[in-house]
Amino acid sequence: MRFITGTPHPIVDERLLWSRDIRFVHRLSARLPGSRLLELETGVVLLAPANMLSDRVAAIVAEDANASEYGLVGVDSSLAERDRYLVAMSAAVQLSGLAERIGMARTTQVMQTKMLDYFFSLRTLHRVSFQPIVELTTGELFEYECLFRPEMPMLPQSITSIVQAAISTDRGLELDSHVVATILERIEIVEAAQREAGRPARHFAINLMPASLLHPSFDAAKLGERIRTAGLDPHQITIECTEQQPVSDVRALQRQVKLLRRMGFGFAVDDAGAGYASFALIAALKPSIIKIDREIIQGIGHDDAKHALVEAFVSFGRRIGARLVAEGIERRADITALNALSVEFGQGYLLGRPAPEPAPPRQLDREPRVAPRDAPRDAPRKRVARVPSGA
Repeated sequence: MRFITGTPHPIVDERLLWSRDIRFVHRLSARLPGSRLLELETGVVLLAPANMLSDRVAAIVAEDANASEYGLVGVDSSLAERDRYLVAMSAAVQLSGLAERIGMARTTQVMQTKMLDYFFSLRTLHRVSFQPIVELTTGELFEYECLFRPEMPMLPQSITSIVQAAISTDRGLELDSHVVATILERIEIVEAAQREAGRPARHFAINLMPASLLHPSFDAAKLGERIRTAGLDPHQITIECTEQQPVSDVRALQRQVKLLRRMGFGFAVDDAGAGYASFALIAALKPSIIKIDREIIQGIGHDDAKHALVEAFVSFGRRIGARLVAEGIERRADITALNALSVEFGQGYLLGRPAPEPAPPRQLDREPRVAPRDAPRDAPRKRVARVPSGA
């Protein structure tokens, strides 16, 4: 996350003013049609078009309201949308001269804390999308990954930046608890409609950080109880884990994973082949599903190195009894290569985009799978509960 502008001549379409004087900011807003206000614990933010919110207009209203401590800056639209407003607010606070007094000196952690506070204040706005995970040779639905979509109108953020902020400020469990609760509420609604229509139960994947599973306050039994309260069964839920930091206690995580699997949950290691999801960690956790990172999958049809790496995952998965999901599939050539390698499942825009309602996978012409020559004939294959594509 960035807190300084990165271009010598930023593109400015909006300006942002920050002040602790609520009366002054509201008076200024009344003179600027279309302006937007955001009240935070530390002060008030005003956003307006750059051609309306000028230094002169702000100075006139400030003098009339007897206000002197405020910061006014341009919003650099050349920055990513998820960063530009935090950058501008940080700069405005510094210009006001009040940064030290309100505990907002130039530290990333402080700004991440403020961003998370704003995120949690908007609990009812955040959304959930569903993306299908598909059996590659048949096109049948395996399960849906539940994707959390934060809605933060004044300070747009990606879920990735929110996760990073939660990790940095030791609020990972708080974030995961909120995300899981929001997702389960949504699953409860869509599955109730599914039952009323007489259709079979579907399966869903939910993301959790390993740090949350390792937190002393995490209670697997309570998670199972919440699942059943929603009219679901733990067998319908796969817990997906990925991590931007090394796992602090692999043995403790092993115990937690074993407990979850005994309760009936599936367990997946996400983004395998990237970051800290190494072969050693995967072998220690013995997941039911390994999700191969999209950077490895994309272009596999014409990349011998990627082909060899996925081939190793196939052999590895067979040895530990794990199924494979290829992420980020966008080309038919990649499906052809994955079928030849006996990768069973896939996920990506070619197979189905995330949607507010669980939608059937996209139907494609399928090619028969050709088993690799070195695949043992007696390789174990677990039965997979599938939901018909039209469900």
